[in-house]
Amino acid sequence: MFVSLALFATFISSVYSACDNHCSGHGTCNTDDVCNCYDNWGVGLTRMSGDCSERICPFEIAWVDTPDENGNFHKYLECAGRGICNRDSGECACFEGYEGKGCQRSTCPNDCSGHGTCEYIEDLKYGATWNDYNNVGLHANAKTFAYRDWDRHKERTCVCDPLYGDFDCSKRMCPYGNDVLDARDNQDILLRKQIQTISFSVPSTEVSNLDGKTFALSFKTKLNETFTTIPIVFDSPSSNAASLADFANDIQLALLMLPNRVIDGVAVTASRTLAQNIIQVDVTFTGNSVQGPQHLLVVHDYQCGDGCTPKITGIPVETRVNNVNSNITEMTAADYNSFECGRRGKCDYNTGLCECFSGYTGDNCNTLHALF
Repeated sequence: MFVSLALFATFISSVYSACDNHCSGHGTCNTDDVCNCYDNWGVGLTRMSGDCSERICPFEIAWVDTPDENGNFHKYLECAGRGICNRDSGECACFEGYEGKGCQRSTCPNDCSGHGTCEYIEDLKYGATWNDYNNVGLHANAKTFAYRDWDRHKERTCVCDPLYGDFDCSKRMCPYGNDVLDARDNQDILLRKQIQTISFSVPSTEVSNLDGKTFALSFKTKLNETFTTIPIVFDSPSSNAASLADFANDIQLALLMLPNRVIDGVAVTASRTLAQNIIQVDVTFTGNSVQGPQHLLVVHDYQCGDGCTPKITGIPVETRVNNVNSNITEMTAADYNSFECGRRGKCDYNTGLCECFSGYTGDNCNTLHALF
């Protein structure tokens, strides 16, 4: 009996020892003396079983690879083809410009210099406001697209904070202004300033419910700062001039009260088309800080309740499905232009201040104080 057990033990030992290094404790030995490695263990670049002594690093969608016989690219590669696998730790040592598990995503230049966020390509927005994309409807956020290409979870770029710019958000932006020496083609025509028109299309069933409702406006500067007004009361303006003038005055004061005098001059008029229940508001930018083309205003028409700023009730404009009349458009383009430092100075990107050329002054160099 004891002889039989000893022989059996010797047989088992000989079978197990036939696999190299006993599979290093990271696999099982098959009857053909080949290790069947546990997940993420193998040997060498081919990641064959061997003695299961080395770790395999994460596989991610390849940034660049050779096609297969069907012409397919961007298959899964170890470290996504952008790093070297550390076989001891099972972690990728990513090349410069790549990071994450399996080097799956790109880094942002200089980590956006601490003045921006590193965002995926699928999350990037078109333009500064929704109306840069489409003038139909009232939307608070800029337009995004459903991006489904292979790099949607991989490619990233910097989205800079207000007042900062360039690809790595390292530069302070300088004020924009009109070039004081820029001449209009036709001096016989009165100087035109930008006029933005807001159209509120109200369903006939909701006209009586407008009284006392509140909304707000947001203005985005050329330096990407966004300022939102205090709640504006929609006092259900009738078609009489006094009521419309009062409504326009409320909007004008709300815009002029924005911080830092970002809008230092604006004129507002209002009118109403009774047949279509459309209230039209024309906003004319007249101040020195808003010369030239400006980003279109944003209307906040949804309810913003407790804990929300500003706290508004919202207004019952047409629904988003058939919202073809409620919109914001540029009715009149400005004759003035808008250049960094008024095109008459250089921006100090460390301070965000304009260094005006000789003969020019002002924060955006749009004041001429000497003729040559």
